[in-house]
Amino acid sequence: MGYDAHPSAIIDDGAEIGDGSRVWHFVHICSGARIGACVSLGQGVFIGNLVKIGDYCKIQNNVSIYDNVSLEEGVFCGPSMVFTNVYNPRALVEKKNEYRDTLVHRGATLGANCTIVCGLSIGQFAFVGAGAVVTQDVPDFALVVGIPARQIGWVSAHGQRLDLPLKGDGQATCPVKGDSYVLKAGRLTRDELAK
Repeated sequence: MGYDAHPSAIIDDGAEIGDGSRVWHFVHICSGARIGACVSLGQGVFIGNLVKIGDYCKIQNNVSIYDNVSLEEGVFCGPSMVFTNVYNPRALVEKKNEYRDTLVHRGATLGANCTIVCGLSIGQFAFVGAGAVVTQDVPDFALVVGIPARQIGWVSAHGQRLDLPLKGDGQATCPVKGDSYVLKAGRLTRDELAK
């Protein structure tokens, strides 16, 4: 089956790209990159050598994914959002041995123009609002906004706001899909038993 790439894209020898993926205008994929199936890479995207991208991810225009960033299945990266890989970079000081790993878990959304400071974990189905600057780990299903990003609520796997407190215990149902969620001791999980 293979993948589709625009003629202006630069794909270095050794890069792995899964079946059904689409590579748009002016994309550069470095030789060590590992990209899953059915991934969309928008115009002007850069993918570094030590990057892993899971199946069904959508990387919008002008996103650079630098070394030591990993995206699990179904991650959405909004236009012009930013990853870093060195905590305190300097042009005059070599710091490639100081790269910090960043992991974005399954189904998370990273809004347009947000920044993810390196060394963090973004939880599954978390939602980072547009323009947010994330400086600490984000829990599963958390909705975070602002500079620095702070949690203001919870979202379902469908991306819908859930009527739950930030802390404590509670239960909620996705208003679109009807799936159930349980909040216990400040941790939200999908109730797989509720059907």
